Amino acid sequence: MTTTRKLFMSFTGLFLCFFLLIHFLGNTQLFLSPDEAQEKFNWYSNFLTGNAFIKIVSYVLYLSILLHAIYAWIITVKNKKSGGTYKKDSRDRASKWSSRNMGFLGLIILLFLVLHFQNFWYVYKFGSIGLDPWGNKDLYTVVVTAFQQGWLVAIYVVAMIALAYHLAHGISSGIRTLGLFNPKFVKWIQYFGIAYAILICVGFALMPVYIFFTSK
Repeated sequence: MTTTRKLFMSFTGLFLCFFLLIHFLGNTQLFLSPDEAQEKFNWYSNFLTGNAFIKIVSYVLYLSILLHAIYAWIITVKNKKSGGTYKKDSRDRASKWSSRNMGFLGLIILLFLVLHFQNFWYVYKFGSIGLDPWGNKDLYTVVVTAFQQGWLVAIYVVAMIALAYHLAHGISSGIRTLGLFNPKFVKWIQYFGIAYAILICVGFALMPVYIFFTSK
């Protein structure tokens, strides 16, 4: 049963990593000039919500987040009760702070996701949003307005730091759990995980910072 939980954690975690990349690439439109960003970002958002295939993928995403969080909580509780698996392993990779605090990092990310969904997903789906000049829901203005608040920008940056640590350990751990781990490429997989985590999280963190300093 423990192996099954770890497999679920790995499958859902790696799927969420892939989603993060797609989400990041789509959101890079926020770095465009205001008028161009508004047009393209709103079109992109409208496309995502109106496409049947994307809707199915979004349900898989929601389920993956839920399962990943539930199994992470179960594994963390069981590790605490058993005294913690990392305490019995003196190897450097097992003693890294990120690997020993995946539960804590995951909790920060989960709380951030609740805030993120409330700020944008919920508002887009159920809130009253005006239309842009091209007839699409103006999510861009919602994003810009939100990131004009310094405290919210700070929360996003802190959350991205937590996510970077979570990803750096989680990617190599997930690949190893799925049996896709060749001892010859241990370092390369670890380097890939770190590089991916830095690229994605720095990119996401720069978006609210960029908007905060350029939309005043």
